[in-house]
Amino acid sequence: MNRNQASERRRSPRPPLWLNLLLLVVAAATFAYARHQREVIDDKLSDLLRAGPDSPEELVRMREELARMDLNRAQLEKELDARMEYLDAINSQQFYITIDSAKRRMQFRIGRDVAREASVQIGEAKTITAPGGRTWTFLPLKGGFNVVGKETGYEWPVPEWLYVMQGRRATHTEVISNGLGKYVIALPNHYIIHSPPPPSSPLQGPKPGSFMVPEEDLAAIWPRITKETRVYIF
Repeated sequence: MNRNQASERRRSPRPPLWLNLLLLVVAAATFAYARHQREVIDDKLSDLLRAGPDSPEELVRMREELARMDLNRAQLEKELDARMEYLDAINSQQFYITIDSAKRRMQFRIGRDVAREASVQIGEAKTITAPGGRTWTFLPLKGGFNVVGKETGYEWPVPEWLYVMQGRRATHTEVISNGLGKYVIALPNHYIIHSPPPPSSPLQGPKPGSFMVPEEDLAAIWPRITKETRVYIF
């Protein structure tokens, strides 16, 4: 038995030296990158969470919220970036929008002042798969963005993903007037803030991954919304 084991060990080739060195280099590079990312996030976190007697109430609230969150490193970095930029906006005199996903509240603000506040319904994050294998993925949206555009009085072609989500097969493309809602604020990657869709629309409720706000609230802030308007989603 010992001879057989020794023979088997002799037949098992050792990895070449170059492969061992390559694996060591890859491991070292991965470790260095992870360390760099950790240092970047630690720096942002210390900047944001540095609280003394003169810390503003908004900063203290953010510190407490972040402490309660269960986030991975990438999610935490997005949260920190958005919140740090939001703190800068508080000290400006620009109009901007904030959406608090946890509290499901939207605020339209100028500097520290809240000009309008409304409830928000958040569309479910999901992946929709068609019978042929095509997929559409709607992820939770977090971060700071510029408004891409806005629409009202438009014609909306019903997208394929909506038919698939509802288990229907489209024989032709339906076009619905104001199908996403009377007021639509476009964000990057086809995410939107919209008012409730009309009864004629096959979409009832918020678009997946997007945000639905009462029509009267979007109507009130509509004239102030431009492509310069920043949106902060936490």
